[in-house]
Amino acid sequence: MSETKSMTMIQAIRDALAVMMARDERVVSFGEDAGYFGGVFRCTEGLQQQFGKHRSFDTPISESGIIGSAIGMAAYGLRPVAEIQFADYVYPGYDQIVSEAARLRSRSAGGFTAPLVIRMPVGGGIRGGQTHSQSPEALFTHVAGLKTVIPSNPVDAKGLLIASIESPDPIIFLEPKRLYNGPFDGHHDRPVQPWNRHPMGDVPVGYYRTELGTARITRPGNAVTVLAYGTLVHVCEAAAIESDIDAEVIDLRTLLPLDTPTIIESVQKTGRCVIVHEATRTSGFGAELSAQVQERCFDYLEAPITRVTGFDTPYPVGLEWVYFPGPDRVVEAMLRVLKY
Repeated sequence: MSETKSMTMIQAIRDALAVMMARDERVVSFGEDAGYFGGVFRCTEGLQQQFGKHRSFDTPISESGIIGSAIGMAAYGLRPVAEIQFADYVYPGYDQIVSEAARLRSRSAGGFTAPLVIRMPVGGGIRGGQTHSQSPEALFTHVAGLKTVIPSNPVDAKGLLIASIESPDPIIFLEPKRLYNGPFDGHHDRPVQPWNRHPMGDVPVGYYRTELGTARITRPGNAVTVLAYGTLVHVCEAAAIESDIDAEVIDLRTLLPLDTPTIIESVQKTGRCVIVHEATRTSGFGAELSAQVQERCFDYLEAPITRVTGFDTPYPVGLEWVYFPGPDRVVEAMLRVLKY
């Protein structure tokens, strides 16, 4: 069995970058305050000291410049890992992502590719208000040519980031900031319970991959399938445990490519499906998941597919714990489909 080390998600991400930068001299890491300072969340701390200013460096405050530079580096053979300080800041660079990175392979008939990773903290939970708490994953899953990844724990964060850096295609790597620094049991209003300290993980030392496009069943069950990703995986696990509902919780891990076979097999077994995410409801990724399940599992469904999401409002500065789907809302949804 390989050696492991207990890490937070921040430490696991930093370790993945260090492993790949030591393994492949083409890998470079950069972003706003991501060099000398080590990033606002310290995910890149120490990389500049270890690998030098030419491999880990700071950029101007220009998201379009950061992403545009990364695309050029990737096209000419490097493996850039660009950090956007918060997902809320990515919009000035969105055109570069959609019009250049996602389309470079097809528009050049395979002559050029864009093997780059764009890392960004996502979601709420740190009282960051409207400009530091958004969950824009659906904006990226809509774009052909991109892959979208979102881990829920340190072990996957490291393995998925390594696999993303090695991918020949552009990756949007979303890091739930509520999970960055340690234990979280699915609740916001009480001490962490010892039985649910998921965000600390025994992370394998050195190189390993978690393959993109593979979901993970975190809690087997037979009564209802619950689909979630990122922070909400832990919320759903807490809901299932506390309600004693025989729910099968699936951590999607990558939204694109999506592990459709695992989802189909589970829903065909349970006949019921609840989809949970933090982002706003309308046109959220849960709508795509609902369509996929309905198209493939219609004859097996015993109840309507149900979504538990953030509300269709601008992010509420002082009411984020009301806005977040919590265990109580997830339990209510599971009971509703079970009683249908």
